[in-house]
Amino acid sequence: MHTLWRIIAGFFKWTWRLLNFVREFILNLFLILLILLGVGLYFGLQSKPADTPTKGALLVNLSGSVVDKPSVNNKMRQFGRELLGTSSNRLQENSLFDLVDTIRQAKDDKNITGMVLSLSDFTGTDQASLQYIGKALREFRDSGKPIYAVGDSYNQTQYYLASFANKIYLSPQGMVDLHGFATNTLYYKSLLDKLKVTTNIFRVGTYKSAVEPLMRDDMSPAARDADSRWVGALWSNYLNTVSANRQLTPEQLFPGATAMLTALQQVGGNTAEYALKNKLVDALTSRGEAEQDMVKAFGWNKQDKDFNYTSIYDYAPAPKPDSKDPQIAVIFANGAIIDGQEQPGDVGGDTTADQIRQARLDPKIKAIVFRVNSPGGSVSASEVIRSELAAARAAGKPVVVSMGGMAASGGYWISTPANYIIASPSTLTGSIGIFGVINTYQDTLGQFGVHTDGVATSPLADIAVTKALPPEFSQMMQMNIENGYKTFLDLVAKSRNKTPEQIDQIAQGHVWIGTDAKNNGLVDQLGDFDDAVKKAAELAKLPKWKLNWFTSQPSLTDLIFSQVNASVYAMLPAVAQAYLPAPVAQVALQMRSQADLFNNMNDPQNRYALCLTCGEVK
Repeated sequence: MHTLWRIIAGFFKWTWRLLNFVREFILNLFLILLILLGVGLYFGLQSKPADTPTKGALLVNLSGSVVDKPSVNNKMRQFGRELLGTSSNRLQENSLFDLVDTIRQAKDDKNITGMVLSLSDFTGTDQASLQYIGKALREFRDSGKPIYAVGDSYNQTQYYLASFANKIYLSPQGMVDLHGFATNTLYYKSLLDKLKVTTNIFRVGTYKSAVEPLMRDDMSPAARDADSRWVGALWSNYLNTVSANRQLTPEQLFPGATAMLTALQQVGGNTAEYALKNKLVDALTSRGEAEQDMVKAFGWNKQDKDFNYTSIYDYAPAPKPDSKDPQIAVIFANGAIIDGQEQPGDVGGDTTADQIRQARLDPKIKAIVFRVNSPGGSVSASEVIRSELAAARAAGKPVVVSMGGMAASGGYWISTPANYIIASPSTLTGSIGIFGVINTYQDTLGQFGVHTDGVATSPLADIAVTKALPPEFSQMMQMNIENGYKTFLDLVAKSRNKTPEQIDQIAQGHVWIGTDAKNNGLVDQLGDFDDAVKKAAELAKLPKWKLNWFTSQPSLTDLIFSQVNASVYAMLPAVAQAYLPAPVAQVALQMRSQADLFNNMNDPQNRYALCLTCGEVK
């Protein structure tokens, strides 16, 4: 027996030692990998002399989306792509301002003789950003350098940019997918009823529809009326720009579903032939034939066995020399507004306020351009940002707000201290309203025999998600929401030199497109980021200036995990589609998106100024 126990004990002893060895071996390998990554990242991000680009085309092969402020900066993203080899290009984010700046520098580069748009991996951006990119493309084309668009097919976003080309190529089996805009939101009332979840909603504003998914199974008539107005205006802006580029009328570009069906029947359902016949494209060619045309235009590269081009991701024009000119700070509010520190894709109230404070205290900075692209969020965080921006203005530094695709609700709240507000014609703004949501689960738990009871010194102390809200707390919450709305009205009224009553007429949660916001006095001018910079320089009386971009730099750990997450999410759609019908997978992704938005709500008073549908246009 003694011998048997020695054998058993020895087995476990050596097994434990083996496990310890394996654990330490893996940890050491991981440590070595981190050290190598750190060293490689350090040298990879060092400034290098710019290589002379290949004489030929600038290949705009955009992958992923275009945003105001990417979660990972361009150098780190390129390093991650090269070193970690991720296959998630369609999930990467591109900086709008870097893209436009690159196109403008290529316009004046003698080595760049034209441009090729290859947009099959471009997943999209908002309408205001498309207009700004289009402006740069028009400047490039007007310089005398040709632009060619090459694609197997074009969705609406891709086709918007392709329409700026001198010539559009389409595969004989391709299509130009023009269908219009729509918003689709999931509604959960019946689900919450089945789960016996009690949703306590407090709001002000007839058109404040952000809470409707929790209290209805469909869109309210008021929300439908409001959304129809701005969605229709967005579509009109799209058609006017693209039809002008193609020298068509909006009706010729998109004659409507019935007329399109009739025209498709005439060509036997051939979508490519329809696009050519209706002048949406200029030529139907295979990839090989289009490549031969690019070779004729830009020459043949024997080494790469392709036409001469430099990818927009490899193009590195000579850096601009340092100057001692006074600075204009560019500070971003990109994403939903949350309390605390910034998170990828969200606006951290404390982070943004700290950046504004730095700009206010820096004597080299003479003005601030505040770039807002946000549907709003926490009232508390919005006020932290607004008050710091007001302090900067009070310190004598002009503040100009440049609105991107969205500056709605809390996004408008943080814009109110500005000396001047500039919006794109397609900006979604306004949505001046407040709401609060608290879910309680007493009935849900009751189904499983779980109940809550106890004692409290007052009804206000007896608040828990496992109990119904006391009537006294509900009344106080509604009063708090109404007070927040009144504060919102007062801030806007003071900013726009109107009375609160006048603002209330255009508030109530109503979303306005940029052109309507200008007519209603909510913005001062229709324009883009360039106009905002010029206005800031004018207000600060600066004949010369340079821009100081306030962007946070993610750590090495953030880079690694962002690349890993991107790889995982790149695989998820394919996995979902393999096991689920496409509509089910799409609904699952939409539910996740809405859940993420609500999960990030961390206002200490549960008060939110948020436009839920502003970012849901497809």
